Amino acid sequence: MTPVLLAVHPLATTNAVLNAISTVLLIGGWIAIRRGNWRAHRALMVAAFLVSTVFLVCYLAYHWIVGHVPFTGQGPVRAVYFTILLTHVLLAAVVPVLALRMFFLAFRGRLDAHKRLGRITLPIWLYVSVTGVIIYAMLYHLYPNVPAPGGARSESASGTRLVDRMN
Repeated sequence: MTPVLLAVHPLATTNAVLNAISTVLLIGGWIAIRRGNWRAHRALMVAAFLVSTVFLVCYLAYHWIVGHVPFTGQGPVRAVYFTILLTHVLLAAVVPVLALRMFFLAFRGRLDAHKRLGRITLPIWLYVSVTGVIIYAMLYHLYPNVPAPGGARSESASGTRLVDRMN
């Protein structure tokens, strides 16, 4: 049997790369502020927010173009995947609110409140960024939706056949 090479939509990979970049920027921003370099901290956190904003636009575009991609893993890994996905989605909805609040507090000079909220926001934002990459790896590389003979994708749980929309 010849192995099948799957084409992953470029926006899916772009989203994973943007999440990874966001992770690096967030860690860099944390290191900068721990070292007392508030200018670097500010630049890195603004960059992380911008990268996350670009991610959101690409993510929405990807799902507009491609639609739903079912997870094909079976057994215990399925529960692991959906646990990661559920917590990722729920916390991802909170990150923009927290990040905007952090910017507001910093802009207003309320640095004590900014620091307190940062202790909550940073771990959540990091979790969302890291789990975004994990979800990508699980969905597209570890448990890919392998094309059936004839080029159609395998059936999803709802019985809907997914066609490769990259062509």
